[in-house]
Amino acid sequence: MSSTQTATRAPLTDEARNKDIPPQMDRGPSVTGFQTSEGTLYVSKPFRSSETQKLRAMITFQPRKSHFDINNESSNVNEFRGFFSLFWISMFLLAVRTYITSFEKNGYALELAFAKMFSRDAMGLAMADAVLVLSTGICVPFAKAISNGWINYYYTGLILQHAWQTMVLFIAITWTFNRHWPWVQSGFLTLHTLVMIMKMHSYMSTIGQLQSVRVEADQVFAQLRQATDAEGGFDAAMVAAEGNKARKEIAQAKLNGGESVTLENGDTISVRQGTPDIPEGSSTSYIDAGAAMALRWRLGTAREDGVHSSPMSKGEHAPLAGNTSSRDTGLHPNPPRKDGNRAPTPSEILAHHPSPQIAELAKMHAELEAVLTSAGPERTRYPDNISLKKFAVYQLIPTLVYELEYPRTDRIRPLYVFEKTVATFGTFALLYTVVESFILTQTPTPDQSFLRSLLDLALPFMVSYLLLFYIIFECICNGFAELSYFADRRFYDDWWNSTSWDEFSRKWNRPVHTFLLRHVYASSMSSYNLTRRSAMFLTFFLSAAVHELVMAIVTKKIRMYLFALQIFQIPLIAVGRIPAIKRNKLLGNIIFWIGLYAGFPLLCVAYVAY
Repeated sequence: MSSTQTATRAPLTDEARNKDIPPQMDRGPSVTGFQTSEGTLYVSKPFRSSETQKLRAMITFQPRKSHFDINNESSNVNEFRGFFSLFWISMFLLAVRTYITSFEKNGYALELAFAKMFSRDAMGLAMADAVLVLSTGICVPFAKAISNGWINYYYTGLILQHAWQTMVLFIAITWTFNRHWPWVQSGFLTLHTLVMIMKMHSYMSTIGQLQSVRVEADQVFAQLRQATDAEGGFDAAMVAAEGNKARKEIAQAKLNGGESVTLENGDTISVRQGTPDIPEGSSTSYIDAGAAMALRWRLGTAREDGVHSSPMSKGEHAPLAGNTSSRDTGLHPNPPRKDGNRAPTPSEILAHHPSPQIAELAKMHAELEAVLTSAGPERTRYPDNISLKKFAVYQLIPTLVYELEYPRTDRIRPLYVFEKTVATFGTFALLYTVVESFILTQTPTPDQSFLRSLLDLALPFMVSYLLLFYIIFECICNGFAELSYFADRRFYDDWWNSTSWDEFSRKWNRPVHTFLLRHVYASSMSSYNLTRRSAMFLTFFLSAAVHELVMAIVTKKIRMYLFALQIFQIPLIAVGRIPAIKRNKLLGNIIFWIGLYAGFPLLCVAYVAY
């Protein structure tokens, strides 16, 4: 909201300010839908705090397909599409050659020692993971308590939320150590715990922010009712607003040289006769025939669609603030009419009132109500989004950022799910072959040459990284997206074309990037008034600390190698932004790939041998 909006409204009550509207915190995201050639584009609007004027990060959700999806039309016409086929054929030949060589030498295709290791205590791991997923259901009663006002999110709910998230992480880490699991099981449970914590954090923090918007909307609505009462009542204010809007449209048509105005229903009204002037001192508003017809049509349409369903629409003056709020009046955005267009709400109509105070309050209330309502076809409105069923669907959707509504597909394609399932197991077989035959056999030791270890492990680790990336972001994420009707399949961008490390961090893992963008980077600037550079450092620091935590759990040792390498990316990002280097994209991409090639074996040698 702009500063002019806050200047004309009365201050919120102390009770509301202390209850749910936090100082220096931005409100939750609102979602706007735009029709595109590929579907509806859902945009989480950058929202300004009325107190800090800080912008919130913009997150977009749109029906789209991943780059390596064989159903992606744009990828099928890419001139490099043949290399995709070449890669898989080459991997198949490598696997077959490895199996034959191992069989001729040892009498078996694979040793399966790695399989015995990661299958150890598989039932215990499955049960622990099931308990982890089920424990996230506590978010629903927590959200109910927030929406019912039993818990003030700022700051009681905020403290409870972070305490719960910390406890979940502590229990998971403790459990992995107590079970004495190998690195595969420990790493899986730790990573899945972090994913669940991020999903819970986004859900609960968004609920808390929406509740603060809801409270503020109630306060603005109470002021709006008081203002309309002072102008003769709600019905009179609605008539005045409709008349003022019609007069403006007719005046604009005259100014443009037109002779008629076309209404929303298709009727055309002549404006050649003009609108008679209002005599000085008169208390009566004059509207010409065209304006009167426009006004009658709009009011009739609005009442037909039920937008005047508030207690005041029948001339009954309900109690003011404290007893009735905007959530009880039907002033929130309406569902589409039969013609596909959404009927305007009373707040949107009152925004055209001739009184600046009423118009400003109505605009503010309409904006706040838009934040509380999704723009998709379901028109989900807070707190109607709070239920176990909807939370379970959110848990299935492969995203770490919570929204009231996501772009959805109309059906599940069984063949698509089968394709991703086969691709998952087939790619995992290739990954297992590479790890078993080319990584575990080359495990570095302290007495081995450091450079030789890097050389032996560089290519196997890169191939393993590419296969693991494909399994997670192309197969598993797309599979869960299909099962949950989630239409936005942008789980990664073309990170292989990156020319700097900040570009790589934005592109290779889109779900985590959007989470950090909204809940760390943008939130830290809004909450603590950090600069962009300080917020970026905080984001990298948190990411590096979490990565080092995972390595500490997997290797059972604290060495800080990964943490140091990730923090070292910050000066590398600054170097990459030098104009001479930034212009040479080929050089930047070569440096990126060399760094990626060296990073994986470097970490392996450092953590295993040193």
